[in-house]
Amino acid sequence: MKKMREWELDRINIRNLEVFGRHGVFPEENRLGQKFIINAMLYVPVREAGLKDDLTKSVHYGEVSHFMTNYMTEHTFGLIEAVAEQLAKAVLLRFPLLQQITLEISKPWAPIGLPLEAVSVEITRGWHLAYIAVGSNLGDKEAYIRQGIETLNGKEDCVVERVSELIVTKPYGVEEQPDFLNGMIELRTLLFPQELLDVLHQVEQEADRERNIRWGPRTLDLDIIFYDDCVVDEERLQIPHLDMENREFVLKPLAELAPYLRHPLNGKTVRRMLEELSVRG
Repeated sequence: MKKMREWELDRINIRNLEVFGRHGVFPEENRLGQKFIINAMLYVPVREAGLKDDLTKSVHYGEVSHFMTNYMTEHTFGLIEAVAEQLAKAVLLRFPLLQQITLEISKPWAPIGLPLEAVSVEITRGWHLAYIAVGSNLGDKEAYIRQGIETLNGKEDCVVERVSELIVTKPYGVEEQPDFLNGMIELRTLLFPQELLDVLHQVEQEADRERNIRWGPRTLDLDIIFYDDCVVDEERLQIPHLDMENREFVLKPLAELAPYLRHPLNGKTVRRMLEELSVRG
C-alpha cells in the first residue's frame, strides 16, 4: 500500500443525511427510535476517476449513503460516540478505496430537558501504514512466522499488504541462543498504535511466546518499526523502534519493502541507514 500524500486525498462530502435509529441510553430511545443527522467527509483520491469519467475509480456516494442508513437502522448503540466509532469502521471496511473518513453524528432531539438545536459527535478515522518486524528462533521458525502473519491478516482491523523475504541472522543482545529467521510485514490497519501493540502481543501469545529474558529466544517476535510518520515515546511503546538504525535484521528486510521511507527523527531513508550500517561493519 502506498501511503497517500495530503494533496492526493480529495474529498467527497455527504451533508445532512437524515436517518432513523434506535440509539440512546434511555429505554424509550431504543424502543421508539428517533432522527439522526449524518455528515460525512470521504477522503479518497478522485483524480483518475475525474480524468477517465469512471465511477469504479472513486467511491459511490449513493452506495455509501445507503450503507450508512441501513447500518444505523439495523444496529442499536447506547452512546452516539459508539455510533460514530462503529459506523466509521464499517464504512472504511466496506469501501476499500476510502482512505479516511470524518464523520459527524448529530442527535437533534437529545432528551436533556433543555432547549437546544442538536448534540453531535465528530471523529476522523482512517487507514494507517505500519511496518512490523517479525522474527523467530525456536522450533519451526518459518511455521511460527507464517502462523503469525496469517493470524494478523485475519484480524478485522488489519490487512497484510506485503511480506519481505525471510533472512537468517545472528542473535542480537544475548548471543548464546539459536540463529533467528527475520522479515518485515507491511501492514494496513485501522488500529491506533497502542491498540496495534496489544494485538501483536496477542498474536505472539497464540504462538506460545514467553517473555522471560530480554532479547532472549522466542517462538515469535512482532515489533512496530514505523507507524505512518508518527513519533511515539511512551513507557510501553516507542515508534520508530529504538536502535533500529543499528539492526541489520530490521533494515535489510525493511529496505526490500520501503527503501525510500524516511525516519521521522533523523530524516534518513531506510536504504541510507542500511548503507551506513554496512560501512560501520
